Amino acid sequence: MKKKFTLEIKNPCEEKISNMKTNANGFFCDSCAKNVIDLSRKTNSEVAKFLSETKDQNNICARLKTSQLEEEFEINTLSKISNFKYAAIAATVLLTTNAVGQEKQPAKTEINCPKPNPQQNILGKVAYNSTVEKVISITVKGKLLDQKTNKPLNSKTYPNLILTINGSQSTIKINPKTGEFSIPILVSEGSKNLMISVNSDDYYLSKMIPFNMKSVKKNVLLQDIRIDISELSKMHIAGGLGVNYIDSKKSNS
Repeated sequence: MKKKFTLEIKNPCEEKISNMKTNANGFFCDSCAKNVIDLSRKTNSEVAKFLSETKDQNNICARLKTSQLEEEFEINTLSKISNFKYAAIAATVLLTTNAVGQEKQPAKTEINCPKPNPQQNILGKVAYNSTVEKVISITVKGKLLDQKTNKPLNSKTYPNLILTINGSQSTIKINPKTGEFSIPILVSEGSKNLMISVNSDDYYLSKMIPFNMKSVKKNVLLQDIRIDISELSKMHIAGGLGVNYIDSKKSNS
């Protein structure tokens, strides 16, 4: 039997995740002396498994991605009797299959392969056309600024800011006082845009910005990045977790 459910945060918490201590399950909040289970890093099946193994579902403090509040989860709930029944059927099928397999002798098969026709084969060098765009390594230096104020983003509202450009592997934190950054990236010579991602503890933004290879001098691009803070999406929400089970009869009607 399958049970479907959705999640909600009944009592949103105003405590900053950055002020909490990390532990094996997520975080520990000193204010309420409770563990905050980080479900934002779990897959749907992992979330379902966690809830199926948790008896007191009404006393969970959790951290979720806001996108998880819009998703529908599913728990597979098989009774012990059903499990025993399916195990018995599987065992019977396995024994029957083995018995039949022992009675039958493997049939001999003969495979006829046609002889290759030399006239149908052509030998020689393979020619192909391929255009490979040159990729170069550059360093982007500048400041991450609020588009309206032309100042660095508020470090209290957006703590632990991290900037990524073109999927750069380096984890670069933004200087909270000046907004300065320096990031080594790879870019195609013919590229006209750069993909930037801005992350803080609970906010996220991904967008394309214009790029001109002519602006690169000695493999360095000097460019400030200005963003509209209204474009930053709320990524996480924490607080008392609510589990809303869906009536299968109502959902099917």
